[in-house]
Amino acid sequence: MSEEYNALLAQGTWSLVPLPSSKSAIGCKWVFRIKRNSDGSIARYKARLVAKGFLQQEGIDYTETFSPVAKQPTIRILLCVALHYNWPLKQLDISNAFLHGTLEEEVYMTQPPGFLSAAHPHHVCLLKKAIYGLKQAPRAWYSTFSTFLLSQGFVNSHCDNSLFIQRTASTITILLVYVDDILVTGNNSSHITSLIAHMHTVFAMKELGNISYFLGVSIKDCGDSYFLSQHKYASNILLKAGMANCKPCHSPSSVKPSLSSDSHIPFRQPELYRSIVGALQYLTITRPDLSLSVNQACQHMHAPTVRHFASVKRLLRFIQGTLTHGLTFSPSSFDLQAFSDSNWAGDVLDRRSTSGYCVYLGSNLISWSAKKQPTVSRSSTEAEYRSLAHTTAELTWLQMLLRELQLPSSVAPIL
Repeated sequence: MSEEYNALLAQGTWSLVPLPSSKSAIGCKWVFRIKRNSDGSIARYKARLVAKGFLQQEGIDYTETFSPVAKQPTIRILLCVALHYNWPLKQLDISNAFLHGTLEEEVYMTQPPGFLSAAHPHHVCLLKKAIYGLKQAPRAWYSTFSTFLLSQGFVNSHCDNSLFIQRTASTITILLVYVDDILVTGNNSSHITSLIAHMHTVFAMKELGNISYFLGVSIKDCGDSYFLSQHKYASNILLKAGMANCKPCHSPSSVKPSLSSDSHIPFRQPELYRSIVGALQYLTITRPDLSLSVNQACQHMHAPTVRHFASVKRLLRFIQGTLTHGLTFSPSSFDLQAFSDSNWAGDVLDRRSTSGYCVYLGSNLISWSAKKQPTVSRSSTEAEYRSLAHTTAELTWLQMLLRELQLPSSVAPIL
């Protein structure tokens, strides 16, 4: 707590002032958590001061809150680029990232619990920089960091606002930011080292070396390839569901027709169902084989039944038997190829179809989806064309992104 408090003071996060009669101060609290390594061991204990942002009033304490984050296909493309050209892929972590964002609004906060000023016990904190919990904190941090990168000659991608590209006569440097986690790669190691050294002078930052564990995904360097998996994350889901020692099964879902939500007993713990299924959604970023089953489970979040939870348990048993599964990325071409499919009127309740696609960059799977169509298709042909349209939109976006990165492709995308 003292370390976090001193970091806040060093950043000049606030100044103690009397509270104006026309203003109200929001509260704050300490939040504690344990940060772990990819193998589950404890990395460090963290204490974080968090503002009670739910007390903020729109138009008074904040205006804009949106902050972009990197899309998963962009991260996978970056892995493919680094492998293809054998570039180093460095990982950085900004310490207390949100504290670097400069506030444009006038926000007052009570003094942190346990650190009341002896000289001014009745004063409040006039926030000069953002703090965790404020609604505008993510946007303020992104604005500050992107402004710094643009001043260093980086250009913001039009396809993904979290991607920044810097080109000189002899170098190219690509930087990807996901809140406070940063990936950087390029064709000149000394230039990257110089950039990181300059970033150290502006932000409190940690160098984590070559990429190994990013956004909860273990990335194992196998020499000429990367293996992505979420073994630890999947194990934690099984532990939460009380199925850490369950018997595995060979398929994620049954081949029987879709379940009827109105003819079975309601599940007594709907919050447990929502918690598990919500966690499974993040598991699909390295497990495309789970996408359809997880999508079907998500459709019953509002009123899960006993049979719905039985389907989730079957999915968890499949995960138990495939904990070591993941994605392998290897050097390949930059040719795009996509596969699209749909099932016509797959849901017996609303007669809507489900679209599915997967997109390959060379031999590497970089994007996929399994999602129910928003409207009812009147024929299998219409359902297929809707699926083709969704896949074409994804292909078009990927083409634009590859064009910005100036990655050569010998042939037109094949769908």
